[in-house]
Amino acid sequence: MGKLLESISNPDDLKALGAQQLPELAEEIRQYLIQSVARTGGHLGPNLGVVELTIGLHRVFDSPRDTIIFDTGHQSYVHKLLTGRQDFSALRERGGISGYPSRAESAHDVVENSHASTALSWGDGVARAKALKGDTRSHVVAVIGDGAMTGGMAWEAMNNIAVSPDKHLVIVVNDNGRSYAPTIGGLAHHLDALRTSAEYERTLGRIKSALLSQGAAGRKAFGALHGLKRGLKDLVVPEVIFEDLGIKYTGPVDGHDLQALEAALQLAHDYEDPVIVHVKTEKGRGYSPAEEDVADRFHAVGKIHPETGLPVVPSRFGWTKVFAEEILAIAHENDSIVGVTAAMKAPVGLNLLSEAYPQRVIDVGIAEQHALTMAAGMAFAGMHPVVALYATFLNRAYDQLLMDVAMHHAPVTVVLDRAGITGADGASHNGMWDIAMAAMIPGMRLAAPRDEATLRRQLRQAVAIDDGPSMLRYRKGSMPAPIEAIETLEGMDWLYRSSKQGAGKRVLLVAAGAMAEPTLAAAAQLETLGYAPDVIDPCWLLPINPALVQLTRDYDLVVSAEDGLVDGGFGSALRDQMEVAQLYTPMSRIGIAKKFLETATRAQLMADMGMDSEGIVARVQAFFAQ
Repeated sequence: MGKLLESISNPDDLKALGAQQLPELAEEIRQYLIQSVARTGGHLGPNLGVVELTIGLHRVFDSPRDTIIFDTGHQSYVHKLLTGRQDFSALRERGGISGYPSRAESAHDVVENSHASTALSWGDGVARAKALKGDTRSHVVAVIGDGAMTGGMAWEAMNNIAVSPDKHLVIVVNDNGRSYAPTIGGLAHHLDALRTSAEYERTLGRIKSALLSQGAAGRKAFGALHGLKRGLKDLVVPEVIFEDLGIKYTGPVDGHDLQALEAALQLAHDYEDPVIVHVKTEKGRGYSPAEEDVADRFHAVGKIHPETGLPVVPSRFGWTKVFAEEILAIAHENDSIVGVTAAMKAPVGLNLLSEAYPQRVIDVGIAEQHALTMAAGMAFAGMHPVVALYATFLNRAYDQLLMDVAMHHAPVTVVLDRAGITGADGASHNGMWDIAMAAMIPGMRLAAPRDEATLRRQLRQAVAIDDGPSMLRYRKGSMPAPIEAIETLEGMDWLYRSSKQGAGKRVLLVAAGAMAEPTLAAAAQLETLGYAPDVIDPCWLLPINPALVQLTRDYDLVVSAEDGLVDGGFGSALRDQMEVAQLYTPMSRIGIAKKFLETATRAQLMADMGMDSEGIVARVQAFFAQ
């Protein structure tokens, strides 16, 4: 760590530095981020792009009295460094620094957010509360990435901010042309237009200087050019949407020019009403491997070699890659298949389909609500949309899934990547809510593959459903070894049959998707302890298979294991159907507790909640010990 960075324990130390020292500090921060994130993994590209911007924010504003909110929080690493958190050795690990803002870490953090497009609503709320309490001195600063501006909630907030001017609210639009991949949609084109407008003014200034230096002839030529100025500008740039809303706008400002940044931010600081500062930054700036990464500028990386940016351990064949291959194969055979993504085409596995059929993959930006309702419309018109999301982001579109898709029996397939416990990304990224949400939706079919073969098979089954919605969920990470069925019963796969038939306590272990591995390991342990365990994979979790319900009558104990919310999830639905059938075999449900989980590895969290093989064995033993 550089000497200047080491000298900063809070923003007041930063303010004490001379302007000539700031470029050196910025370089020290970049080098620290590259070296530290290379060791741990994390969001590298976004933070390399906001070094100067964050320095400027903390020199002009007075955090935490002035409230600074980041949208999304993955661009807050520099903010952490400048507010006294300079040990990144355990970044995104249990006991270490979170990858997002965290109130538990610092009074300088406000919103523990990784779900985009919320900062303007937060900022509006905080600023309104301050005004109501008579606070006329402090400010609220919402730093929102241009990708987050593609989310409808940001514009709902903007609409309200525009009609309630009497508050100190500064909106910093961090415009790097990207959210995850390059930013798409009308807003991106509008920001391009604003950048074009600024370049136009600068170019006109240079022409003016050159012409006026040429004497009378030059002045005459400039007069003619100046007369065309308004007409030319009308052709180059549309009306500025922010000023049309009634919100003061300044920019674009070079987000890597510290002097220009401080001047623009100070101007915004001194303005009495809400103001937008449009800052142009470069994601991944200062690190060649990131700058040269066309896909996402090292948005998020695993452990890498800092010199080259190459992964320390190449990623293994994973769930996302299998989905990417299979959906492309299905699309070759079926012209009605259309992929839909919310600004994450490559991360959710729609990149291969997009390369082969560019017109059949729609990226809506960070707008999951629109994605689901648009998919319902496409289904009505004869297509079969496959909406691929991270499981945590389905939460944002529940109403649309319920009312627009399911209520209209739309044949839409929702594919959820990173379902269950993700761990290092923190509480907001765990995909733990989807099974419980789906269980409340009439007519929803939900599959949970356990390995590569079942993923390919169940995806094909899902897109073949033509009378309502379907959902497929799988975990983050590498693909397990094949888990083959020993036999099949009415759509369900037997994975383990006890050799102690007729002897010992009979236990039916129902393993949902990714829980097949620990459940099989638990069955083997239980067998050695004298129990008679069987393991079955229901394959399709919802609706509950009537054959599974009837099967439970033959056991002394039924144990359901799922990597979703245990309350209201698959196990709860199975228990409810057993009660309807008047089958009262004792049942124990294993899954994720109804709480926001701390940052830790997937294995650590599963052990904490008794979801690993040892936990399953202990649950069975505890039941029979009663």
